[in-house]
Amino acid sequence: MIGLLLNAFGQGLCIVGAMGSGIWTAAAINLNAWQNWDIGIILIISGFLNALTNQFLIKHIDLPRFIGEIIYAIFYGYFVNIFTWLFTTLGVGTWPVVARGLVSCFGVVSFGIAISLYQRANIIMHPNDDTTNILRFLYLRGNATAAQMIDFVPPIVVIIIAYFSSGRLLGINVATIFSILFNGVIIAWADKHIWPQLKHNFKVSDQLEKVSQD
Repeated sequence: MIGLLLNAFGQGLCIVGAMGSGIWTAAAINLNAWQNWDIGIILIISGFLNALTNQFLIKHIDLPRFIGEIIYAIFYGYFVNIFTWLFTTLGVGTWPVVARGLVSCFGVVSFGIAISLYQRANIIMHPNDDTTNILRFLYLRGNATAAQMIDFVPPIVVIIIAYFSSGRLLGINVATIFSILFNGVIIAWADKHIWPQLKHNFKVSDQLEKVSQD
């Protein structure tokens, strides 16, 4: 729950600060600008598609995993909307550029810590973060960079389509660069310093082990 709230808090700051965000959130922002779809709904739908993708990646049906990720995505989209409304009401979007840049980067730090917490807990997590875990450990021999690059492809395609359709490019700014450069560093730092007693416990079943060997 702490990871969920921190994640939504950070994403809300990035959205309202309008100085960049994580690449998936940037895709949602651009879809919102193009089609005027609710950002929270976009995040829930993308989470559902991620969860469905994960079932194909592990090559068998894992209902507890699927249902848990859908529940996370629904609550995540709901809380992102709440925090976006809250920070808009507080006038964060009207702050000077430097201040908005700082709070957007703080938002990146917040969701980096969140990812660290729920990946270590390994109970329920955002479907997208499970996708990168599956790609990394079952298909790419632990290569986190390659997993991250593959995971970036869908939102980048969405951003490009939205840009050519609307003529607007949003959600890409200083915090996006900060996220690309330091998100991994923040997660590694949080692993050691934020609730350090919580250890990584990533496990695969015999069936998943077979997938990774194949």
